[in-house]
Amino acid sequence: MTALQGQTGAIADILLVEVKHAIAHLTLNRPEKRNALNDDLIAAIDAFFAAVPADTRAIVVSGAGGHFSSGLDLSQHVARQPLDVMAHSRNWHRVMARIANSPIPVIAAMNGAVMGGGLEFGATCHVRVAEENVRFQMPEGLRGIFVGGGGSVRISKLIGPDRMTEMMLTGRTYSGAEGERLGLAHHVVPEGQALAKAFELAGRIAKNSPTINAFIIEAIAQIGTMPPEAGFYAESLTAALSQSGPDAEEGLRAFLEKRPPVFR
Repeated sequence: MTALQGQTGAIADILLVEVKHAIAHLTLNRPEKRNALNDDLIAAIDAFFAAVPADTRAIVVSGAGGHFSSGLDLSQHVARQPLDVMAHSRNWHRVMARIANSPIPVIAAMNGAVMGGGLEFGATCHVRVAEENVRFQMPEGLRGIFVGGGGSVRISKLIGPDRMTEMMLTGRTYSGAEGERLGLAHHVVPEGQALAKAFELAGRIAKNSPTINAFIIEAIAQIGTMPPEAGFYAESLTAALSQSGPDAEEGLRAFLEKRPPVFR
């Protein structure tokens, strides 16, 4: 495992990157802080997604030391003025949008603490695997602050505004199994198996057409914000585009020839 290319010092040390068989593995590497997301780590994540290594077909994200992420590093936020907090939040929105809109699918392997900003980060990922021992929590309300990394939008879409409100008011914690039932995770696995499952899914996803993976991520997200008739039209356009290139030709030929497709 190597540090993020093109970065040096603290930024490189706190985000580790390994690329193997078209799958990039990002490891949040602040185990002494349960991988709390400070400004340097957010900058490193931003830098990676701004220049994903060529030929990457899937991205797996995990945390070092038994935790995915305990959230925002509050030690950097004890004394900030309102406009500074606003700017910080908007930068998080920009970086989280870069992940959510990545044409390369992102798979989160979540264990231990998945709290606050860590859950906001996880919610941007396209596929989420949680271990049974995960602790999903939004504790900001208990600390006298409001979410700022996109959770009021993304997490509310996953579990509903009513349940998000209750989570924040009470500091309620959900397990991996409960989170899977609610929509915080797509898969739940026994303790210690999230990373293996994430790589299994990444390997499957990496065999898809890269064009179709991008269409799935980008078109469904946009269609979800449209009125029904506009969504139907956008679906037809996307279908037409998807069926007019070499990937569609290969996929259909492979089906007729009863063999796995090989997408370039």
